[in-house]
Amino acid sequence: MRFQTTLRYIDMVARTGSIRKAAESLSITSTALNRRILAFEEELGADLFERMSTGVRLSAAGELLLLSARNQIGEMERLRAQIADLKGERRGHVSIACSQALLPYFFPEQIAAYRAAHPLVTFNVMQRDRAAAEEALADRSADLAAVFEPAQLTDFHVLLAVDQPVHAVMAEDHPLAAEPELRLRDCLRYPLVLPTGAISVRSLVDAAARRISSPMKVTVTSDNFEFMRNLTLSEPVIAFQIPIGLPDPSRADGTVSRPVDRRDLAAGRIYLGHLRGRVLPVAVAGFARQIQQVLADRFG
Repeated sequence: MRFQTTLRYIDMVARTGSIRKAAESLSITSTALNRRILAFEEELGADLFERMSTGVRLSAAGELLLLSARNQIGEMERLRAQIADLKGERRGHVSIACSQALLPYFFPEQIAAYRAAHPLVTFNVMQRDRAAAEEALADRSADLAAVFEPAQLTDFHVLLAVDQPVHAVMAEDHPLAAEPELRLRDCLRYPLVLPTGAISVRSLVDAAARRISSPMKVTVTSDNFEFMRNLTLSEPVIAFQIPIGLPDPSRADGTVSRPVDRRDLAAGRIYLGHLRGRVLPVAVAGFARQIQQVLADRFG
């Protein structure tokens, strides 16, 4: 296992771009880490890193090694999980890259449910935009990705995709709060708080507003949906969000959400998937099955 440990050390140095920062994360001295890398380079017969005044950068040989190392680390994690299953246990680690909308409610509930049955499984949950989530799958820093309207699906193996109609969010005393469903033109008559341009919901709203040739009164922009929802309690503005990112209606917090008519504002989709061609470790596969079932039941 010493070889596997060295590969993990090299992986951490590559991620941080610094032997010192990697050593701090690994709780060892930078001298010991550097000595271990030098010994490995000597055995391999090639330099893994280009050492610069600002840190280190992978060499061509290092990139080849790291690709192989991440595959080996993933396979070892899968083997450990399978052996644990033979002993009647379910161990493992699940790393998830996801869109912001899944963080406040969906994944806390699902992780708690999975860990109730498998308390030895640990999780790492990272907020990533569409492109970054797919990069996390490619470099194996994430096992699963759940993203709204991904940038591309080249190496993304889709397990499930579910529709997410866009909802208008407002204070419960807003003039439009009594309507069961809203037309976009009615929403655009009021001041708006909108996501920044890199967020998919903003792209959908912008495209819909252009289609109906209606101007928007954008008073505030933000990259945080919780902030935008809370702002509707302080100002008579309308925000937009997808259902998976909204609290249960029974959780009264002073806001309401109403679907925007799909004739005006097209629904987007949440995609759940993993790196194409990758065999998932047991714990990851089990959690993925749970998520698939819940998404299908709620939104399928």
